[in-house]
Amino acid sequence: MYKILEKKQLSQDVYYFRVAAPDIARNRKAGQFVLVQLDTDFGERVPLTIADANAEEGWIALVVQAVGATTYKLSLRNPGDEIAAILGPLGNPTHIANVGTVVCVGGGIGVAPLYPIAQAYKEAGNKLIVIIGARTKDLIIFEDKMRALADEVIIMTDDGSAGTKGLVTEPLKKLCEQTPPDEVVAIGPPIMMKFCAETTRPFGVHTVVSLNTIMIDGTGMCGGCRVTVGGETKFVCVDGPEFDGHKVDFNNMMMRMKAFKTREQEDFHKCRMQAQADALAAEGAK
Repeated sequence: MYKILEKKQLSQDVYYFRVAAPDIARNRKAGQFVLVQLDTDFGERVPLTIADANAEEGWIALVVQAVGATTYKLSLRNPGDEIAAILGPLGNPTHIANVGTVVCVGGGIGVAPLYPIAQAYKEAGNKLIVIIGARTKDLIIFEDKMRALADEVIIMTDDGSAGTKGLVTEPLKKLCEQTPPDEVVAIGPPIMMKFCAETTRPFGVHTVVSLNTIMIDGTGMCGGCRVTVGGETKFVCVDGPEFDGHKVDFNNMMMRMKAFKTREQEDFHKCRMQAQADALAAEGAK
């Protein structure tokens, strides 16, 4: 069992959990993820990237968006509650080196898993530029953490309520046109990562993306997380989660993810309705 030490709501339906997991905290590296199972008897295993960790204190941080039944149930848990199983660290860590200038682009909740990667690049001696994108000001997360770390932080919102109105690809293109960075790392919605890769492609800037596809076992056996990279079939859980963004077949990946999305949304709404009914029943029993 893994005890929840801290919980914070970062934005609508997005929660930060600090969880006691000493073995994972000691062994994790930037870019790796875990599989979380809430209950021992039955339950979906959800892949979550490690957003932060402290080896000395023995905890890892997970940022969760309540979009499905399991993540919604997790969002209802509080400090002192326990999680049945956390498997990890899984996946290949980010290849960190002193390459010069690194631009890290995060969209929405993708800013959270981007943080330890940005941290590792900065510790390796790189100049670090961070671009954060969100639909609106209230959905921006980890801004303070990134500002404490990066040489420059650029905020972009769809509605202009914070930073500059527009897409993350706009400042990314300007940076490439001025002095192309040595590396770009993009994490966020698939469509955002796709267009970040297309933005850097004409400039020949190596672009890494971290994929968060459907996963079941985390060992490559089920094939649920398969993607096409450079014309070859890869499995995100064991070959990734990071790949060369210029080689990923994003259209195929998004089509596969869409097939699972309708069922996930149905389960989420059923779970939320049941939780509301249980809360009303408990209130009426008082």
